[in-house]
Amino acid sequence: MSDDLLMMLLGDARLPVAGHTQSAGLEPAVRAGLTAAEVPLYLAARLKTVLRVEAGTAVAALHLMNQGRPVDPVVRAWAARTPSPALRKASRTQARAFLRICGSLWPDSQHVADATRLVGAPRPVAVAAAAATVQLSPRSLARLIGYDDVQTVASAALKLLPLDPATTTGWVHDALPAVAALAEEVADIREATGIPALAAPQIEVWAQTHALTSRRLFSA
Repeated sequence: MSDDLLMMLLGDARLPVAGHTQSAGLEPAVRAGLTAAEVPLYLAARLKTVLRVEAGTAVAALHLMNQGRPVDPVVRAWAARTPSPALRKASRTQARAFLRICGSLWPDSQHVADATRLVGAPRPVAVAAAAATVQLSPRSLARLIGYDDVQTVASAALKLLPLDPATTTGWVHDALPAVAALAEEVADIREATGIPALAAPQIEVWAQTHALTSRRLFSA
């Protein structure tokens, strides 16, 4: 099976891995006043900051898994680059959901079993375990991380804002070159120390505020 097909299967929004519970930070952003016209700028900001950390984490984890080395340094590096406790909690919750379905799909995968035993493994490490199992390339894994986030924001926007689905599909299409550029930037990362350290303070603040909100559609 080709990398592109595997990437599409793992990034399919219909895969029941808790993606429907997440908005990639869009819900608190909209609550804070973000408009539909500004969502493409929000996507661009995530691709330049948060997603470089996430994709770099996934690629570094994949390299260590393929070498049979411990992934704990990657987990610690990701946590150090993700200051918001709310975002760390959301990512770890998604990781557990993703690894459960991976365990059903590939019950004999040592990579999935090892990732499941990790303490505090985030979603990019869980996705890396699936990528190692199906031998996805680092570049395709990074593209998957970027595309999945863009798709999550676009899907959440349809629930949060009065929009035509064609508009959100256009956002995804227009973001694809930036997703490809992201993949090229992080594809050669080999160690935890190589993971980009880029911050998005406003997204972190919104996430913390959102965690205390009782009336919400998404957990993050």
